This record gives sequence, structure tokens and C-alpha cells, in this order.
Amino acid sequence: MNNKTCVILAGPTAVGKTAAAIEVARHFNTEIISADSRQCFKEMDIGVAKPSPEELKQVHHYFISTHSIHDNVNAAVFEQYALNAIDKIFQQHNVAVVTGGTGLYIKAFCEGLDDMPPLSPEIRTGIQEQYQQNGLAWLQQQVQEQDPLFYSTGEIQNPQRLMRALEVKQATGQSIRTFQQQKKVTRPFNIIKLGLELPKPELHARINARVDGMIKQGLKEEAEKLYPFSQCNALQTVGYKEFFDYFGGEEGDPVEKIKVNTRHYAKRQMTWFRKDTAIQWFTPHAVSEIIDTIERSTALTR
Repeated sequence: MNNKTCVILAGPTAVGKTAAAIEVARHFNTEIISADSRQCFKEMDIGVAKPSPEELKQVHHYFISTHSIHDNVNAAVFEQYALNAIDKIFQQHNVAVVTGGTGLYIKAFCEGLDDMPPLSPEIRTGIQEQYQQNGLAWLQQQVQEQDPLFYSTGEIQNPQRLMRALEVKQATGQSIRTFQQQKKVTRPFNIIKLGLELPKPELHARINARVDGMIKQGLKEEAEKLYPFSQCNALQTVGYKEFFDYFGGEEGDPVEKIKVNTRHYAKRQMTWFRKDTAIQWFTPHAVSEIIDTIERSTALTR
């Protein structure tokens, strides 16, 4: 399949990935695989900024509304799903587009995942319950004490990563870093990595406008419907968690908190993507340049 090319279009939330990816996919008459760890859940729509029904009609998307919040979806699930999807796309097309902001999912798709040890559901449940009761500061302290290696090098603002590190440590007695050996696999197709970026003030303005738009669309009402399931891992997500806290009696404006937390999330996304030196960066307005870059790269591989 060395004449087949997968275009990765990555970047932070609200930067404009959906619109750019649709333009690119339409130009190459192909389909899109979403690499978003939340848009795959059918119960979540407004708060995860899913492509609109009109956008989904323009280009077929994979991994949108394919799973339930009650399913266990992780990077390994995505890796297998996306590899199956790209096989289908390459039966009809020479180019496929993968777009999203979940860096670990994109990494899993491009490079494979490290083999992790089998873990205990009881340990996982226990850690999740304690986190719900005691909060992020408790979780950070536990990881700092039990897995200082991960704490010194990992994403310590990300509760999912922290719980995973704690789970591995308690199940195996070893740091999660022991199992993360960076064994990269080589995919049987070409991969071009492109990123979208904007100056911070412009991105922040987009984030604020997007959140305001979500409120008008009914985000609060969507969160109210999902509140009975607020313990689900899928719902530990910016845009929902702030409303869940508000429904539970926490003071403060949940809308303002969503804006602040989304800006923090975008910063973490950019930190992750910046580490990948293979990514070529563009503004979301430069779709013609993006298409030119893809066409030059695909011409070289034919």
C-alpha cells in the first residue's frame, strides 16, 4: 500500500479542524476518521462539538457516534477501529484523512501502543471512587508518592492519565513508565502529519465564542440529561463536568469555568503536538497550502 497516504490533521480544540478536514477530504474525494476521544459517544453532541448533520452529509466520517458512554473506549480500541476503517477507505481511495485533537489516539494510530499488563477492574473502580470523593489534588499526591517517575514526567493535570498510572502501579508494583518502551510500529501506508494553529488571542476568542454557541444550542440541558451518569469515565470531560459540579451545589459560573478549562485543555494539546517534530504547521485559513503540501507529498510517493 505504499501508494496510499493518510493525512493527519491535528491541533487544539476550536482551531478549525473539522472545516479544514472536510475541505481536504472533498478535494481528494475521500473520507474522514475522527481522532476525538469524545465525539465517538452517541449520547454527547453539543459539548463535544461534533460535526453538524450538514457537515456529516458532505463527507463520510468514521468514529462519530459509534459508541455509548457505557462502553470502555481507549487508545487501543481506537487504534483497531481506525486501522479497520482506513483499510475500507483505501479500497476505494488513495488518500484518507484522520483529524482530531486527542494526541494519544493519533499516536496509537501512527505508531502503535506499548503492551500494557492485564489490570484489575476492582483496582480501577476503587481508584475512580476515591478520585470522585477526594478530587484531583488527592490523586496527584497519590501518584507523586507511589509513582514518582510518572509524576515527574507525565500529564499531572489529566485525571485519566493519573488514575491509569496509579492502577498500573498498584496492580504490578512497577511504574507505568516501565511498560512504555516506545516500540514504534511501521504502518503499510504513508503518513503526512499536518497541524493547525492560531495565535493565542485568536484561539481563545474562538474558544469563548464556541462555548457561548454551545450554551445557546442547549449544552446545559444536554448536561442535565447526562447528570445521572456523571460517574461514567466518558463524562469526565470539559463542558459537562463543570455543569455536573454546578448541579451538585458548587458555586461559581459553570460557563466561565468551561471557557477557562477549555483554554487550559487547548494548551495541553499544543504541548503534546509540539513534541512531534514531524508535524508541519499551518493556519486553518491556509487550506489551499495544505492541499498543495499533500499533493506534493503524494506525488513523491507514487
